[in-house]
Amino acid sequence: MKLIYIIVNSNDDDRVVEQLNKNGFSCTKMATTGGFLRSGNTTMIVGTEEEKVDKVIDIVKKECGPRQHISTNMSSIGTTNGGYGNYSVMVDVGGATIFVLDVEKFVKI
Repeated sequence: MKLIYIIVNSNDDDRVVEQLNKNGFSCTKMATTGGFLRSGNTTMIVGTEEEKVDKVIDIVKKECGPRQHISTNMSSIGTTNGGYGNYSVMVDVGGATIFVLDVEKFVKI
C-alpha cells in the first residue's frame, strides 16, 4: 500500500480530483499555501496499491502540466519621481509535486 501526497496549484485541483474519482481513486483535499508566488495550492492525499501509483501520477501529469503566467509587480526601480511603477514578469506555474510513501498499516472504519 502507498500513500501519495500531490501538491498542485489551486487552479488545477478540481480537474485532478475529478479525474482521480473517475478512475476509481478517492482522495482527501486540503487547501495549502506556499511556493514562489505565495499562491494558493491544494494538497491531495491518495491511498492506493503499489501497482496503481503510476496511474495516479499519469492523471496528475495530464491535468496540471506546467505553463507560463504573467505576474505584475510594483517596483520603485527605474522611476524618476520616487514613485512606483509596474513591471511584468513571465513565471512558470502549474505542474505538481508528488511524494509517494510506504504505508505500514491501513485501517478503514
